[in-house]
Amino acid sequence: MNDYSYPEQGASRTGELPAGYRHLRHRALIGHGHAALEVAGAALLGWRMHRLAGIRIDAEAEEAAAGVAVRCAIGVGPLRAGAPNRVLAAVTGPDRYGFTYGTRPGHLGRGEETFLVELAPDGAVWFSVTAFSRPVAWWARLAGPLFPLLQRAFARRCGRVLAAIAADAA
Repeated sequence: MNDYSYPEQGASRTGELPAGYRHLRHRALIGHGHAALEVAGAALLGWRMHRLAGIRIDAEAEEAAAGVAVRCAIGVGPLRAGAPNRVLAAVTGPDRYGFTYGTRPGHLGRGEETFLVELAPDGAVWFSVTAFSRPVAWWARLAGPLFPLLQRAFARRCGRVLAAIAADAA
């Protein structure tokens, strides 16, 4: 189903981020070895990373896979902001795990994010987020530079969460 709210689907997977959006590229070392990769990949694909980073997840499936609708939310009670997304693609090994999801109508913004964990040839396990987005809701546009700061802070938090999970595997 193609109900994405933006036309540049897949651009965050290629690294060729489209003009007219804010861009985010974040990369963090989260561990070493295949065991760290496996547990971090499972946490990423199974929504655990998002949940431990403070995001409420309501997904059609237990794991991220192409076509899965997912609603992310942050906040509490009436101050909870929901964000409908759909997984565009997923990768499940052997040396990379991750997924790309894009915004759907009703989201505060427009764009997509790719989350990956990868095993480098030297055994290092890296987490990366590549995203492009722009606010749609009027109040989100008014917030100006606050949203990119929050998005970067969330990417860093996800890296710390996965580093802790990977450390437990060591």
